[in-house]
Amino acid sequence: MLETKGRPLLMQVANLEEFFKDTLSDTLSAQHLQIDEHTAHYVVNVLVLFARSEALFENTPEGRRLKPLVAMLAEAAEAPSPEERRRGLQRLGDVSLFIAGFFARSFARKLVDIDYHIAMGGRAYAALSAAVARTPRRALCNVFAELADKFQPLVDVLNEMSEGSAAQANTDLLRLYEIWLKTGSRRSYDLLRKLGVMPTVEAPVSFAH
Repeated sequence: MLETKGRPLLMQVANLEEFFKDTLSDTLSAQHLQIDEHTAHYVVNVLVLFARSEALFENTPEGRRLKPLVAMLAEAAEAPSPEERRRGLQRLGDVSLFIAGFFARSFARKLVDIDYHIAMGGRAYAALSAAVARTPRRALCNVFAELADKFQPLVDVLNEMSEGSAAQANTDLLRLYEIWLKTGSRRSYDLLRKLGVMPTVEAPVSFAH
């Protein structure tokens, strides 16, 4: 069950955005990390987007896979236009943040460690901040700069969110919610309840990024 200051927390979740917004806010406070509200909103959007596996993984000849970060970086560097380069850098930063934040436990079995994702993600956001400074998206310049500057502390925040919402080390709350949403699985529903989440379909789940 999720807890706040040692007390069980039962949440009514109408959609993932609401859930992540509340949980992120609580965890930022617990870790005494301050970020701009626009940055917090961006992080929530990243979490909501990648709650869908089809948004995180890409089609390859071997099936759906998570593209290596170095391949994402190479594609961004070789992009035929500035806009495609910016999109590549943004995806690199977003994927690095999500994977480092929510799959930190899995790195113990990988050759690539979490610090690699932190370094790649932070640099991608830093480059993106500079790249959008003279574009119509310049309002996001400060958001990307803060993501770059506070990448590692934000990964810590997401680690706590992930661990706090897991009944076991290998339990993925995001996957449970997605299964329940798509299939109505009673098992997923019961596990979510045990984790302190009250699933509801009173409002549509938005995955817009």
